[in-house]
Amino acid sequence: MSLDRTAEDLLAAVRASPRAVAAHDKTAWVGLFAEQAAVHDPYGSREHIGPDAISRFYNVFIAPNAIAFRVDRDIVAGYTVVRDLHIETTMSTGATVTVPMHLRYDLVDTAGGWRIARLAAHWELGVMIARLLRTGPSGLLAGVKLGPQLVGELGMGGAMGMMRALRGVGGSGKRVVDRLFAAAASGDAAGVRALLDERTVVELPAGHPIAVTEFAESARDLEWDKMIAAGRTVSVSVCVGASRGVAFVDFAPDRPRITAVRFFLDGDPSGD
Repeated sequence: MSLDRTAEDLLAAVRASPRAVAAHDKTAWVGLFAEQAAVHDPYGSREHIGPDAISRFYNVFIAPNAIAFRVDRDIVAGYTVVRDLHIETTMSTGATVTVPMHLRYDLVDTAGGWRIARLAAHWELGVMIARLLRTGPSGLLAGVKLGPQLVGELGMGGAMGMMRALRGVGGSGKRVVDRLFAAAASGDAAGVRALLDERTVVELPAGHPIAVTEFAESARDLEWDKMIAAGRTVSVSVCVGASRGVAFVDFAPDRPRITAVRFFLDGDPSGD
């Protein structure tokens, strides 16, 4: 199978998700996932593993709502698809919230075709809650209804696991990434080395590791805008040379040290 055909098949598998969501077809949506697949939504919360857990996730977060995917860009790298998008959710109470998001799908080839092995939804729970409350009484009512739904479907442990997404690198992580990208964009190798070390994994593009010193040169004139802090990862919409995509910057679990920087890009970052 050619790489282009594989990329088309991966995209088709991923694009089936919003169709199933829009149709409220639970069987089709859950069927997109491989056995023992993991859903991290939002990233940083407790994951949902296996068809039963993913089914309960659907009952809480998809079934009661109307969800529209506003996709700006899709990137395929290996067996991973990254989507740069906004998601518009209209709750059962009528409250509508739009949240910026980066979605990462890791897929696996099975006897039944390509299936999602891991879905990581990078969006900020705190931002969503604030926007929901700003919608007024309908938003407040939606929040009141969600609590019992969470506990009923996921149990108290699952509800508390959801709240883990409020913790993470947050604004401080965003500021570190902003400093790193500013140093790289200006060709400040010393500034880059001050934030990264030889233990840091740098992939530009994803799947192609490079040295920190090479990153300082390759990312010159880097541009970035949408930045999301979810769990211990900051995801960023980027432009490197003629290529656009999403970078994921991972931090150590116990301290603000960058452990990995991976750029998923839609073309050759050299512009050749």
